[in-house]
Amino acid sequence: MSRGHWGGQWGPPKRPGGPEAWDFRPGQQAWHGFGRKIFFGMIFFFGFMAFIVWVAFKIISAIVPSGWAALAVFVVIWVFAMSGARTLRPVRRLIDAAGRLADGDYSVRVSPAGSGSSRRVVRSFNSMAERLESADEQRRQLLADLGHELRTPLTVVRGEIEAIVDGVHQPDPEHMQQLLDEVAVMERLLEDLRTLSMAEAGALALHVEPTDLSTLVADAVESHRRMADEQAVAVSIAADDVGDVLVDPVRIKEVVSNLTINALRAMPAGGALRVTVREHGGEAMIRIKDTGVGIHEEDLEAVFERFRKGSTSAGSGLGLTISRDLVDAHGGVIDIHSEVGAGTTVEVLLPIRRVQ
Repeated sequence: MSRGHWGGQWGPPKRPGGPEAWDFRPGQQAWHGFGRKIFFGMIFFFGFMAFIVWVAFKIISAIVPSGWAALAVFVVIWVFAMSGARTLRPVRRLIDAAGRLADGDYSVRVSPAGSGSSRRVVRSFNSMAERLESADEQRRQLLADLGHELRTPLTVVRGEIEAIVDGVHQPDPEHMQQLLDEVAVMERLLEDLRTLSMAEAGALALHVEPTDLSTLVADAVESHRRMADEQAVAVSIAADDVGDVLVDPVRIKEVVSNLTINALRAMPAGGALRVTVREHGGEAMIRIKDTGVGIHEEDLEAVFERFRKGSTSAGSGLGLTISRDLVDAHGGVIDIHSEVGAGTTVEVLLPIRRVQ
């Protein structure tokens, strides 16, 4: 089973004295006041060292000759200097690592050392560097995947245009329709990427309105009836009346369409698709069950990753990722259960919010 879940969103920090208090997370707690602690700590350290040196010189000079007193004071200063250097060493390493990180070296890490406060800050820095390294890898992989996905339709379009220019094909409706189909594929891919980027940035606006969820789901599934008939897939819809629910009808219809298309693609040579809508524990549940090839257990945890798709899938590999993000934006949850050779069941749970 794979469960789509989206953690708490990072929002802009609240200013002290504002309408809400600062809500520090562990990393923020480690960094907050660290510079002030270092500054006042060094003032206290050097002030205390000067006082100790003065007292030591007064005491020693009253007992031994001034030459020995000066030597003893030098030893005291040397001990304090070594102690200060040891205290500042983790800070210097952290500053050097921050410079390397700013230059794009996301692999930099700092070994925890020093006081408890320093160790917490170092762990926070390492965690930040790990997230930046992971984000950079995902960005590179996304660009590589995007280039791969766009290459196929662009190759088809270029080939058709060259064939028309060379006189091999005539610019008749059949060949022009093929060009339009490939352009539509690229347009859908770009729109999916736009939706995905907005969702991940927390900028996806939902236009909620009272919606007959049962009718919406039925309409979304029926819009793919032709594809089901061509593949000899028997489609059945059992939608209970859950009433009007506050959702974004366009986005929820997109979720149902994505899941329906995925289910139909898993049954290219016939099968059965059953869609149900009912109220479950105070939530609206949409269940889409197919009798397709199924998903291996080790692949279930990765089905929501971008561009992850089966070997026989003709899609972009973004449908499930976008569906998860859209469901999460509604405060819902998406689950997938699958068994190889028996089919896949996808359940979408949406909180029931009604007009007051």
